[in-house]
Amino acid sequence: MDGLVYVGGAFRPAADAAISVFDHGLLYGDGVFEGIRAYNGRVFKLERHIERLFDSAKAIRLEIPHTPAEICDIVIEACRQNGITDGYLRLVVTRGAGDLGLDPRKCPRANVIVIARPTLSIYRSPQRRGRGADAGRTRLCVRSHRR
Repeated sequence: MDGLVYVGGAFRPAADAAISVFDHGLLYGDGVFEGIRAYNGRVFKLERHIERLFDSAKAIRLEIPHTPAEICDIVIEACRQNGITDGYLRLVVTRGAGDLGLDPRKCPRANVIVIARPTLSIYRSPQRRGRGADAGRTRLCVRSHRR
């Protein structure tokens, strides 16, 4: 794994990123996540994704240890530090480390994880595979079918 991820309150090399084996996200699936795309250097509908992340956390009574604005800044910084122009971003908020057992009060602080990975653009070819008028364009063929 290469690149940097945000975990434990800081950006770290992906190979060095770790969470506790007692994290309730790992043990019980206790957390929320959002998958977001970035196109042409812009994160797609970032504020709406963050709003949904906070709404999901509220639904399971999970307190995110950052404001929505701070989470937006962390996401944008993850893109910047990883050189993302076109990419996929995964935000995960887990309940955090606690005792074995389901009591969420035993988890003093939620864990925020942000992963940013580049993807190929669907709008342009990185190597312009063809030549001529259609070079680097996406082609679409639509057909109707009735049963």
